[in-house]
Amino acid sequence: MAHIEKSITVNAPLRAVYNQWTQFEEFPRFMEGVKRVDQKGDKKLHWVAEIGGNTEEWDAVIVDQVPDQRISWKNTTGATNTGIVSFQPKGPSATTVTLRLEYEPEGVVENVGTALGFVDRRVDGDLHRFKEFIEARGHETGGWRGEIHNQQVEDRSASQ
Repeated sequence: MAHIEKSITVNAPLRAVYNQWTQFEEFPRFMEGVKRVDQKGDKKLHWVAEIGGNTEEWDAVIVDQVPDQRISWKNTTGATNTGIVSFQPKGPSATTVTLRLEYEPEGVVENVGTALGFVDRRVDGDLHRFKEFIEARGHETGGWRGEIHNQQVEDRSASQ
């Protein structure tokens, strides 16, 4: 398994940064290669992305989500990938976002890309584009404030 961990400080309040990250269908606006993310309920996502020149699709499930703290996921179809994104306040108007990703490269192209650091640079670029996206807007495009523990939705208070 390959492992990547990257952090960035976003000049926006914790709540706004977290809320924006919960808007998965907006990911193609700042994630390189992501063509589409379809949210299939509170915890299921279908991804379509270009990886190594090929269009890949997979499903993922959110296994843990705590507002203003973290979101973790794992794939249910496609190449093995799991991760966690965590949020740490840095005063009233800044937030550190840390993304940890583990994945299993498939095929020669993905293995070479991993060895050359392409995925590492892509994740770093995605975080920088996320930062630019929310800082330029000045506010989030929406937010989901529910909780998920052990893949079970426990709090559906989306309007908090």
